[in-house]
Amino acid sequence: MSVVRPFKALRPVKNMVEEFSCPPYDVLEENEVREIVKNHPESFLRVTRAEVEFSGGDDPHSEAVYKKASENLRTYEEKGIIVQDSPCFYIYRETWRGKSQTGLFATVSVDEYDQGKIKKHELTRQDKEDDRAMHIEILNAQTGPVFLTYKSDPEIKNILIDFTEKSEKIYDFTDENSVHQEMWRVSENSDIEKIRLAFSKLEALYIADGHHRAAAASRAQKNIEAKTGKKDENAEYNYFLAAMFPHDEMRVLDYNRVVKDLNGLSSDEFIKKISDSFVVEEASDSPYSPENVHNFGMYLNKKWYKLTAKKEISEKNDPVQELDVYILQEYLLNPVLGIENPRKDSRIHFLGGIRGLNALEEWIDGKNWGVAFSMFPTPLEQLINVADAGKIMPPKSTWFEPKLRSGLVIHKL
Repeated sequence: MSVVRPFKALRPVKNMVEEFSCPPYDVLEENEVREIVKNHPESFLRVTRAEVEFSGGDDPHSEAVYKKASENLRTYEEKGIIVQDSPCFYIYRETWRGKSQTGLFATVSVDEYDQGKIKKHELTRQDKEDDRAMHIEILNAQTGPVFLTYKSDPEIKNILIDFTEKSEKIYDFTDENSVHQEMWRVSENSDIEKIRLAFSKLEALYIADGHHRAAAASRAQKNIEAKTGKKDENAEYNYFLAAMFPHDEMRVLDYNRVVKDLNGLSSDEFIKKISDSFVVEEASDSPYSPENVHNFGMYLNKKWYKLTAKKEISEKNDPVQELDVYILQEYLLNPVLGIENPRKDSRIHFLGGIRGLNALEEWIDGKNWGVAFSMFPTPLEQLINVADAGKIMPPKSTWFEPKLRSGLVIHKL
């Protein structure tokens, strides 16, 4: 059973949605945040990245920054830029490069997350959890949704599509990244109950992206209860904001790797060593994009190669060991190139597929790095298999596009 709840969203009035809504807080560099706020003075980034209000060089995780974010949120309410609804669900559609994903904004249970019914596949970092938990507690609101997926369900799909066909949109615009954003409000009790019941039949929800936001919501729940000395079963802090999409509509892009050097090896020595685990051949295409799992591209000395993992390393009865990111790490990056911990090693860098394969060539040729690897996008089914097994995926396994728009709905506690 999966619990999904309608909620009293704070959201921008229709004529301000393009000005107010923004990219997610964690995909922008500080200079990009400042540029957006310069061009869009009422941007929600003043709440999610309130360090933009300071001169620069300030600690973005200081109490002063969180308090400024809270002040800015209250100001947006007072100015009427954002208003609060009665309890509703929100059907949300993003269309990018000819493909749409239609899902639901709702709140989901912190307790179900703690119990493992909302399944995760990544480890979290303490500092990032601290940041988001503090943000939630000082603002008394969750400003960014957790990106969830679920095994595609025909009943849910039909309910959401039927509603969009008969109802008027509350938002309809194309953002600065050419993503068409559409949203419908579900406010009638009968429609709310139909959606709630359909989702309740799902065995599990899966975190696609936003592990730190989910962990922070759980942490904030415990902190608030400790401060108040009581547990309020009906409190909004028992639930966190989520956007949920069926797995067969989501788009995962490749998450590619570049490595600074060949770990003291010549090109010939390097190719000979990796041939123990991979079939190495010159690629027919340049740049080369892998056609399927267990197949990799490699850019070395201005030439593209195709690597195919040998069966003895790719055919494992383990959902993690079958992942391409695992195979590349355990049979090439670590033993041959000496990259033992890709989370911390400065000799490796990761490039999301949104940048294209030419970015790999530019990085190697322009920065004089050693070698690049193009990856086949991790299938959603593999993510689900890992989460179902209670295991953890290697870092930088998935890159989702399009990103969820921030500021369309806010969950006030």
